[in-house]
Amino acid sequence: MSTAAPDLRDRQDGAAPLERRAVPPGRRLRRGLAPWLLLAPALIVLGVLLLWPMVRVLNLSLQDYELKNLLRGDSNYVGLDNYVQVLTDPFLWQIVLPNTVGFAIVCVVLTMAVGTVVALFLNTLGTAWRSICTTAIMVAWAVPALTGTYIFVWLFDPQSGLVISALDGLGLMEAGSVNWFTNRWSFYAIATLNVVYHGFPFIAVTMLAGLTTVPDELYEAAALDGAGAWTRFWQVTVPTLRPIIAVCVILSTIWDFKVFVQIFLMPGGDGSTREVMNLGVWSYTQSFAQGEYGMGSTIAVLLTALLMVISVVYIRTLMKEEEL
Repeated sequence: MSTAAPDLRDRQDGAAPLERRAVPPGRRLRRGLAPWLLLAPALIVLGVLLLWPMVRVLNLSLQDYELKNLLRGDSNYVGLDNYVQVLTDPFLWQIVLPNTVGFAIVCVVLTMAVGTVVALFLNTLGTAWRSICTTAIMVAWAVPALTGTYIFVWLFDPQSGLVISALDGLGLMEAGSVNWFTNRWSFYAIATLNVVYHGFPFIAVTMLAGLTTVPDELYEAAALDGAGAWTRFWQVTVPTLRPIIAVCVILSTIWDFKVFVQIFLMPGGDGSTREVMNLGVWSYTQSFAQGEYGMGSTIAVLLTALLMVISVVYIRTLMKEEEL
């Protein structure tokens, strides 16, 4: 009897904390729902503004939907015929996709490079000059894409643009002798300058914010080890700013793959010069110029899928590097 009583008390004492820690199912449910209830307003807005239009575009991509269908309000489902037609079109692989992918890659690389160099320069300035220079470059980012595109169209106007006038004054090229907007390479060179000019301020300011968080002790330790400026940049700055660089690259990739205004508003970019089309312009012209809304939606879905694949691959690559 003397030994049984302590065992009973031990079991009772051990059970008591378990009973006190037990949470009723109703309370657990409320705790699980609380975060979702807080997120509900934002999720509803995202669903209305993003998810529902994507569902509608996906639905249209499965139809042979033209202007007559829009007026009558009926549907004409054709399954995956639109996707087969687009993916087997040589125009996609020879013109549109190279323009879209090549242009985006060049713009992302140049935007990141220019933005990073500007951020490193701003980080060396004093507080007053840094504020002045940051405000100045943010003016370029604040200018709408429409306005910036018209400025570049004026700069490279083949008759009276600033560039051709300067070259004519130097005796290098006669005004009106060349039209840069009719050539595929020069067209996208101008578009690249436009996109990089408009995009680098965001990268510069974001990278500058990250540079201010890098401890000076890391640079001092690297300098004591004999590391030069280039080595300190790659061994200290880049690893520390890797998350910020990843966000900037992903955002730049999404923005540059779906560039539309900077292409469409340039002479010939509205579809009249087919060799300068990208996926965004092709989708627009198929939908609103040709009245083939189903085909245009199919191209838009393919562009969205391409962006998702690139983003997922890049994020997975970064995660694997972090695990190593």
